[in-house]
Amino acid sequence: MTAHPTATGTAALLVNDQGEYLLHLRDANKRICHPGTWSLIGGNPDDGEGLEEAIARELLEEAGLTIPGVKPFTLVESTGPDGVTKGNIQVFLGRWNGDAAALPITEGVMFHWFDAAMMPVLTMCPWTEDVILQHQSLHPTPEGPLKRKSPRSAGRAGRAAKTVIGAHLYLERDGNVLLGKRHPDSAFAPSTWHLPAGHVEHEGARACVVREAAEETGLLIDERDLDLVHTLHMLDPDSPQPRMQLVFAARSWQAEPLLMEPDRCTEWKFWPRDGLPEPLVHYTRVALAGIARGATYTELGWPS
Repeated sequence: MTAHPTATGTAALLVNDQGEYLLHLRDANKRICHPGTWSLIGGNPDDGEGLEEAIARELLEEAGLTIPGVKPFTLVESTGPDGVTKGNIQVFLGRWNGDAAALPITEGVMFHWFDAAMMPVLTMCPWTEDVILQHQSLHPTPEGPLKRKSPRSAGRAGRAAKTVIGAHLYLERDGNVLLGKRHPDSAFAPSTWHLPAGHVEHEGARACVVREAAEETGLLIDERDLDLVHTLHMLDPDSPQPRMQLVFAARSWQAEPLLMEPDRCTEWKFWPRDGLPEPLVHYTRVALAGIARGATYTELGWPS
């Protein structure tokens, strides 16, 4: 694959001949992304710098490494130091055999090689764990592909799982539902239809729907005109965090939907409930089906 042009950051997944991963322990108690976790070497490009140039510079600056032949591997989404702001990270894959303890440390605490079996017991940066899981699915250990610990078993050990809350707008007019087609470069569900939605920040869920509707579509909605019509409690096998998706129906609104963020959505359109478009985000389809039959709650993806 080629480096993704919309990525705002870079990282390097370095693997040795034993199948171990080079991880970097980040500083704790600092206002940085995922402090105190094991992560990958990387950083943001400087002005005018390409992604390939950026990762080569970061490897040299952070660890004194020059790794020939690194190639784009995957694109992941990460939150900022505030825990909310999102960006896309282009992960490059490279091979290196060397002494991690001998690497110079200009940032963070230490470097160390870990095999896949150690990942479940480490405090991991969430997207780093996702990257390693993805690499393991392509290059499994002799014991089989690495699997993430079940949040249910983690809960029995006394660990609470952080839950991401999403707020969605259900806008129905004359039996038709408003959906948007996500941009082809979106990190989540590219070129796929979805409800107007966003992650709840430091705000109420209704306030999030009002804000996202205005930002994405230009629609003006009063919080008092929103009713919760469906809740999904989800566990995505490709994500470390459970998600609570709240769908609110608007009883009234002002204006017509406009394309306010063309870099995120390419089209808004009302679709008949019995003629929904393809492709459609899976949990969106589940939620719409639940609303149609009057159901208010769905669990999705949890192990039985």
